[in-house]
Amino acid sequence: MTSDSATKFSQRKAHPMKNTTFKRTGALAAAAITLSLGLAACGDDADETSATGSEDTSSETTEEAPEEEPAEASAGDQVFGDACSAVPQDGDGSFDGMVQDPVATAASNNPLLGTLVTAVGEAELVDTLNGAEALTVFAPTDDAFGKIPEKDLNAVLADKETLTAILTHHVIGEQLDPEAIVGEQDTLNGDTVTVEGDTDGMTVENGDNPATVLCGNIPTANATVYVIDTVLMP
Repeated sequence: MTSDSATKFSQRKAHPMKNTTFKRTGALAAAAITLSLGLAACGDDADETSATGSEDTSSETTEEAPEEEPAEASAGDQVFGDACSAVPQDGDGSFDGMVQDPVATAASNNPLLGTLVTAVGEAELVDTLNGAEALTVFAPTDDAFGKIPEKDLNAVLADKETLTAILTHHVIGEQLDPEAIVGEQDTLNGDTVTVEGDTDGMTVENGDNPATVLCGNIPTANATVYVIDTVLMP
């Protein structure tokens, strides 16, 4: 074989190896591109999942309702009777105001009890009532005193002994709620009163003219008050 022939033969043998190299290099490049695209797609999916998760969490947090603070208790929550609406809504004469003061002082701030307060002052019972540890008081309204003829009322107000007996007949020496007060109770006058009914309707024995509780279970600092429509007579 001549030198030229050997050279040509060698060149022909080399061509197939170059083609194979090109094919392998191309295949590797395609695989790399495919892998790169796959990784990018996975990255996009992860980002979308992360974003969606954040949105869901944010949405859940936003939808949670704020906790409501419990309403503050009022002294007026425990009272009963149609006339309770006549008591002021705020100030010293309101239920929340009266619960801060001892009973005689609390009564002096209530617009329904002006005549009673005058009578307690005339009998010099303010300190006695305010200084007691626990009392229940039946408190006649101004209209209740108005049922007594003016001449008779003035005579009673001028007679300290009689006035004291009448007023202490309205007072029990312990605090009684609407359930405990029902029945016969001893008064500071040394006699008794009998209470009947419940929060739907309550009366206090008074001969032929029983007194009706208009607004009951009113708290003061040292007493429970039941406002009545008639003056009780011993």
